[in-house]
Amino acid sequence: MRQTSETLGIGIIGCGNISTTYLTFAPLFQGIEVRACADMSQEAAQTRAAEYGIRSSSVQDLLASDDIDIILNLTIPDAHFAVTKSILEAGKHAYSEKPLVLTLEQGQELKALADANGLKVGCAPDTFLGGSHQLARKTVDDGTLGTITSGTAHIMGHGMEHWHPNPDFFFKKGGGPILDMGPYYVTNLINLIGPVKRVAALSSIPSPTRTITSQPRHGETLTVETPTTIHALLEFASGAVVTLSASWDVWSHRHGYTELYGTDGSLYLPDPNFFGGTLEASGTDKTVAAVEGWSHPFNPDNYETPEGMVANYRTAGLADFALSIIEKRDARCSLERALHVVDVLTSILRSGEEGRFIDLTTTCTRPAALGIEEATALLRTGS
Repeated sequence: MRQTSETLGIGIIGCGNISTTYLTFAPLFQGIEVRACADMSQEAAQTRAAEYGIRSSSVQDLLASDDIDIILNLTIPDAHFAVTKSILEAGKHAYSEKPLVLTLEQGQELKALADANGLKVGCAPDTFLGGSHQLARKTVDDGTLGTITSGTAHIMGHGMEHWHPNPDFFFKKGGGPILDMGPYYVTNLINLIGPVKRVAALSSIPSPTRTITSQPRHGETLTVETPTTIHALLEFASGAVVTLSASWDVWSHRHGYTELYGTDGSLYLPDPNFFGGTLEASGTDKTVAAVEGWSHPFNPDNYETPEGMVANYRTAGLADFALSIIEKRDARCSLERALHVVDVLTSILRSGEEGRFIDLTTTCTRPAALGIEEATALLRTGS
């Protein structure tokens, strides 16, 4: 296992709920050190800084800080473009939560700015780096399933207004299940079978208003401005065709998260929103069994949720991004792939509006696999 003597300073813009995850898990990884945080709310930044022993800063001071090399953009999706652009204009590398931006044109502008200034941009999700999903990658790469010909993916629930304290942005332009949850599914599909060639979709807004039942805004009504039920077809460059169903208008269902079908078998993947879970497969005998024998460091359950323990290693993508800068190599959560994901997702929404197939204008390579040795190399000694 290699250990780097170089450490890149990390600053955070956006001190909401997701910031606690990055701050909790960042110490596991080599090559990075979170040093400061900022937020539009000075109180929020001060609270988070005190909680994790880092310094609180204004956004402008953070952008100008000499000890910060990469700034992590954890703002709401509608602010991602403007904030990442300001990071690049300040001469710093940028890593953003998903989605990178809300339009392909915004992403292309960021790419041009980064290239012109010799900077790098990375983007979540990094859950595809989890042990179960990398075992799926190994299973595909080993040829166990033969040629992948098709698949299904399902994002289904009943929205965020039942639990989120401020669910408004989920139902505005730039929200909805495709742009909110779609990045997890599409990123993992790209990891497994490569880039998408074209898409088609049908979309609708079954409930034009939503009533908040969470606190502190119980009883308030929201207007829905983006489709909340979308059924899409994705044709991959490999020839595989995948059905993607995304809906926040479903109370219950029996669909799996993601399934891939090959000429020699099928693969049943766990939730791509998490790093672990049980991976199952079947061969031509149709016998379904767990795929085992994989002691991946990003597989053990380590994080408690209301539903139980899960595997959570968020920050792995940020660490790999930082090490890619140090080592002058391709990052697994790269701008190239994030741009392609944005192209896929926005093209799905556009197809739903226009009622026609949309050919994608971007492509990408599959990220390098992250096997046991490569994942262990991201961790600090003793982690």
